[in-house]
Amino acid sequence: MNGDPAASVEPRGDIPLLGLGTLDRVPADSRPLVRPGDVGAGIVHLGLGAFHRAHQAVYTEQAIARAGGDWGIIGVAPRNVDVVRRLTDQDCLFSVTTLSAAAARTRVVGALAGVRHAASDPAAVVALLADPAIRVVTLTVTEKAYQLDPVTGRLRPDEAVAADLSTDRAPTTVPGLLLRGLAARAAADAGPLALVSCDNLPSNGRRLRGLVTEALAYAKVPDGTADWVHANVTFPGTMVDRIVPAATAQTLATARSALGVTDLAAIAGEPYTQWVIEDDFPGGRPAWQTAGAVLTGDAGPWERLKLRGLNGVHSAIAYLGALAGHDTIAEALVGVPGLPAVLRRMIAEDVATSFTPPDGVSVVGYGESVLERFANPAIRHRTIQVAMDGSQKLPQRVLHTIADRRAVGDRPYWSALVVAAWMRFAQGRADDGAELPFDDPLAAQIRVALAGSGGTPAGVVAALLGLTEVFPPELAADPEVREMITTWLTALDRHGVVGALTGAAG
Repeated sequence: MNGDPAASVEPRGDIPLLGLGTLDRVPADSRPLVRPGDVGAGIVHLGLGAFHRAHQAVYTEQAIARAGGDWGIIGVAPRNVDVVRRLTDQDCLFSVTTLSAAAARTRVVGALAGVRHAASDPAAVVALLADPAIRVVTLTVTEKAYQLDPVTGRLRPDEAVAADLSTDRAPTTVPGLLLRGLAARAAADAGPLALVSCDNLPSNGRRLRGLVTEALAYAKVPDGTADWVHANVTFPGTMVDRIVPAATAQTLATARSALGVTDLAAIAGEPYTQWVIEDDFPGGRPAWQTAGAVLTGDAGPWERLKLRGLNGVHSAIAYLGALAGHDTIAEALVGVPGLPAVLRRMIAEDVATSFTPPDGVSVVGYGESVLERFANPAIRHRTIQVAMDGSQKLPQRVLHTIADRRAVGDRPYWSALVVAAWMRFAQGRADDGAELPFDDPLAAQIRVALAGSGGTPAGVVAALLGLTEVFPPELAADPEVREMITTWLTALDRHGVVGALTGAAG
């Protein structure tokens, strides 16, 4: 949905705003398990978007309700002041509606103990990161906020990050906030801390550790500060899973109907949810296992399962569906002939053979559950939303699968289709000629590459494979990879998505 959904659903005189003073109007079985202010804060979360509120906040509230502890969350929005304002006006309360094809269930969540806006008060966020009461910091800031090269995993600072790391100005970026906060925590010797990435990055815990290590070196912090961070800060890896589309006016209207009050921070998600966490928390943690989280010594196999078997499939549907003129993931999955069969071949022949899954897990069975979830018509996850930032997402979602299959001499034909679909999507036109928005951190470089490609499928493939920020040199130089992508892009150019997929999976 374009615009602000809250603008369409304002409180009326007879339907007041959600808050501590109006909870008695909410049905008893929809009230929060924890009231904001009843427990102290022990967690800071960077990235106060819909996913965090429908995922980690829900797990944390349930863990506090079942096992206690001062684990309230201070939610930090790096830039979005609107969400901070709405949550402040509502005493940090918000609702999550669980959507299935059969019904909707809405419940208010009270895990947030406070909210902050980093852009307007970075010093407050730095102080929070240095507060000894805070023992866990979680992040959902999307792949691009880490400023890591998606190919090498090394820090690739833009101008803002470089300034944050090399000057005394107030930090404006996530790496800058983390560096200042950890330096302040070290100076105060404020106790151990776990930094927990909940973003869709390969080896996200190790990537976050690498980011912090490189930021410390780039900033030339004193050896004593760096030594303190290395000795007192851990970086547990995680895998998170729940489909949470952007809120719409309908989301807010559904919440108001269910609660009897107006919630301008309402969100909705699918019934399925999963959280796998490496159990490495030197300052303690909530009893997340009581809420259904899986605590493990190695989240890697779970992470690869999700990145390749869910996120990779999600991207495939997004690009192919958008090209074919479909607005949502569910509509594309149902409405593009041959797409489910192609995705099943991709899962069975490329994804399932590219890594060793967690014990007892069938990748093909997991893939079937993913397709069933994506077909849920109640979850209106827009193809354009999933398709954005493709240059940051393709490496871990698709290119790692291709690289692992090529390493043993196999031809990941179906995964090459996803790359070709991204390349066609990047050209900005759907099959019917409609303009497609292209939102990507590397949009300028991609447009330059396309301008010099000559416009032929082979030229486009050669030009975009030359983007070393996206494609590893060994993959770009592989003639079989180039041939597979070119074959698919030629078919998409000539016949459109429907024509290219018709009969492709046999």
